[in-house]
Amino acid sequence: MATFLGAHGYTPGPTQRPLLAGIMTGVVATVPAIAILYLFPSLRVEARILRLTEAMTVAAGCAAMAAAGAVYGRVFGRAANDRRGGWLFGMAFGFALWAAGATMTLPFASGGTVTAGKAAIGVFLAFIAWGAALGALYPHVHRRLHVSLESASKKAEVGPRAATAGRRPDERQVRLRQPSPEDRRRP
Repeated sequence: MATFLGAHGYTPGPTQRPLLAGIMTGVVATVPAIAILYLFPSLRVEARILRLTEAMTVAAGCAAMAAAGAVYGRVFGRAANDRRGGWLFGMAFGFALWAAGATMTLPFASGGTVTAGKAAIGVFLAFIAWGAALGALYPHVHRRLHVSLESASKKAEVGPRAATAGRRPDERQVRLRQPSPEDRRRP
């Protein structure tokens, strides 16, 4: 997969904020996912399985999806900025999270209890909708978080000072040797 993503210029540049964009987009993308969980009885079933209230389950889900959004930004790098195919990257990522979370982690954490029937379909659709929303919104959020090259060049870790190992220009000035009184006496 890294070879495919390399076509986009994989590594984010110093003016990009993929983790922050992923966190923000991951939280925003939970809105359609929560709507689907309410539409199906999935949220109530998950809350019962986890022995939490529905509000606590939503809060835990938002935190988990924020972290997952950061992982999305890190894993996909610059490819996540693709406006035309981002939704597809997001849906694939949402499917992977569903496979890892809802089918493996939740049963392990709950002692073997899983969602079934209509609730299980709701969980699956929520993860897919979350991924599609994440992938579709990520390029727009990330674009607003980019730092312009002009303002970034003024920062020590990005601009011309980055090559000077963090030293300021005034610290690198050449110090001229002051002539000693003995040197002045010599012709």
